[in-house]
Amino acid sequence: MKIELNRLNNAVHLAATAPSSPVKVHIDGSPEIGGEGLGVRPMELVLMALGSCSSFDLISILNKQRQEIQDISVDVEADRADAVPAVFTHIRMAFKLKGNIDQAKAEKAAELAVKKYCSVHDMLAAGGVKIDYMIQIVPAT
Repeated sequence: MKIELNRLNNAVHLAATAPSSPVKVHIDGSPEIGGEGLGVRPMELVLMALGSCSSFDLISILNKQRQEIQDISVDVEADRADAVPAVFTHIRMAFKLKGNIDQAKAEKAAELAVKKYCSVHDMLAAGGVKIDYMIQIVPAT
């Protein structure tokens, strides 16, 4: 696996690319280090990686269980240490599923998706980050 970062201005605005996609991801720092709000911050990317990795696996498992998913969203929120480096100490994910989905199947699928199959979860947990999640199901319309 490989990515490339290229600086786009005289501050800290970067564009990331990967061989797997033509899409560029814009990354920028906080104003304190010269950021100009032209991209997401690196630690936000980590939360995005955790949420998307878990969601991919959750969708796959629920589809294999023939659960009817109309929509999915996930809110990811984190606490950081007060010291430098300001690593994550606790991350909370809230999955919101819409569709004809059995609660028990969704709970089991989420456990597998987050704790067994998501590589991002395993890397963060190995570093001592506490990660919690919850599932909310909204009936199909």
